[in-house]
Amino acid sequence: MGLLDRISAQLSTRTRAAAETRSSIDTWLQDYFLPAQGQFSYGGNQYLYGTNGYGQAAMSVRAREISQTLPAYSAALRACPPAFAAEMVRALVISQARFTFRNPPSSSTPRRMFGTRALSVLEHPAPSQTTGQMLARMEWHAGLAGNAYVYRQPDQLRVLRPDWVAVVFGSHQEPDDAAQALDGELVGYLYANRGLDSGNRIHTILPPDMCHWTPIPDPEMSHLGMSWITPAIREIQNDKASADYKIRYWANAATPNLVVKGIPAVTKEQFDDIVDAMEARHAGVANAFRTLYLTAGADATVVGNNFKDMDLKALTGSGETRIALLSRVPAPILGISEGLAGSSLNAGNFGMARRLFADTWVYPTLQDVCGSLADIVEVPNGAELWFDTGDMPLLREDAKDAAEILNLQIEGITKAVREGFTAESSVAAVTGQDAKLLKHTGRVSVQLQTPGEQDAAAAAAKPEPALNLARP
Repeated sequence: MGLLDRISAQLSTRTRAAAETRSSIDTWLQDYFLPAQGQFSYGGNQYLYGTNGYGQAAMSVRAREISQTLPAYSAALRACPPAFAAEMVRALVISQARFTFRNPPSSSTPRRMFGTRALSVLEHPAPSQTTGQMLARMEWHAGLAGNAYVYRQPDQLRVLRPDWVAVVFGSHQEPDDAAQALDGELVGYLYANRGLDSGNRIHTILPPDMCHWTPIPDPEMSHLGMSWITPAIREIQNDKASADYKIRYWANAATPNLVVKGIPAVTKEQFDDIVDAMEARHAGVANAFRTLYLTAGADATVVGNNFKDMDLKALTGSGETRIALLSRVPAPILGISEGLAGSSLNAGNFGMARRLFADTWVYPTLQDVCGSLADIVEVPNGAELWFDTGDMPLLREDAKDAAEILNLQIEGITKAVREGFTAESSVAAVTGQDAKLLKHTGRVSVQLQTPGEQDAAAAAAKPEPALNLARP
């Protein structure tokens, strides 16, 4: 019995008629929980839900939303060009993929790609929206908030803002942490325009209508994802601090700091007047490199470091490399300073960086996206939702490797056929990489004849010795 069925059974004994046998999330939230103060609590926050409130009950709900991650990380990303560029590269690359259906490796026609009308919703998710735009938005949401939500409506797909969505779990045993409980079950999702605490209407969405993509699982919370920006926050802060330092350096007339000693002032007013006069004539970029004149007894001493002394390029370069590492975009592809130095752009090194990016991020990410979107797409029986990388320029150089692999497969099929295996089973075994699929014809050698058949044929074709009828 499912969770909604158990809820419905309990409701029938409390507030519903005995003849009612099912319950949706809406009826559960509105009728099962006792009306209280027009709000319910989770994650330490109070959220409104229509006009009904929720009191104590035998089963409770555990929901959590990404409340602060998206706005805060979005602002941090805008202030850090390397991190923004990394997320932009990720979104641009993944947006070039296209969807298809594929037979699994264990089928009779392994890895055969085909399409049906069910793919039309992915090819045109919404009016004036393409597959690439949907994938790019999903990546931006997952990159910033760790979660991407795609809602399946009758005629379109809608990518929901993740910090306006909450995941709902139910549990009998541990209501305070239903997501981690042994009997915890995903009940559905809550969505409200501008957030659940905005006072706007809260919509409930069942799991079959929602694609929830979490490329990096949150180690502390089941069913939720974590942004790659989380471990990169300090590097983003360091990059911003470095930019602020450079701005302040230019604002200070592009010169090191000075300490002026021995100003001949008797009163505080005289001291302030002298300081204001010096600031007015020597502070700011417009006053850069002007000569500083001091009265008798005054002395100016240079303090602090300039860019060269601080080796600011090395400091910022190391931070950019760490950002590239956490984003999984190699430094040569990202185009940061340390990725453009030395032999990084040599054909072999750049090709290795591209292959590393493809093998460790592009392919696993697209495979994960297909697995999540398959929940809201009608996938044919015996097939799986897959991706086509034929139009992805980043992977275009892989075409040579693919051609070489195909050539090796053809050689393997040809050799298997010559050794007496059927052509169909040879193709299936080579493409499926499973030798158990091979079926032998019972014939051997190049002529593919049954063992012993050649000897019998030779004996039958041998002429009989002529009889000598002549008399002696």
